[in-house]
Amino acid sequence: MEQIAQLPALQRPQVIKPPQDPLRKAAQELEATFLAEMLKSAGLGESRETMGGGAGEDQFSSFLVRAQAEQISKAGGIGLAKSLYHALKEAQTND
Repeated sequence: MEQIAQLPALQRPQVIKPPQDPLRKAAQELEATFLAEMLKSAGLGESRETMGGGAGEDQFSSFLVRAQAEQISKAGGIGLAKSLYHALKEAQTND
């Protein structure tokens, strides 16, 4: 019987991400914090009157609101992070 040459195992290609700019990251975090506060003010994360999750829902709803705000910011947000980033970048070059 012929010997079949063994093929190397398929490997996932390595994706090299460019380093995150600290100013851009700070701007996104600030936008996410702002969005989380706006979502809370809009009533997101408040307990429901009926069929709610009780004390557990109350305790963990802030984590859900924060996670949603971070995803909104990462997806492009409302433009606040972009404005903050450019303002911080400009302030940094003026120093």
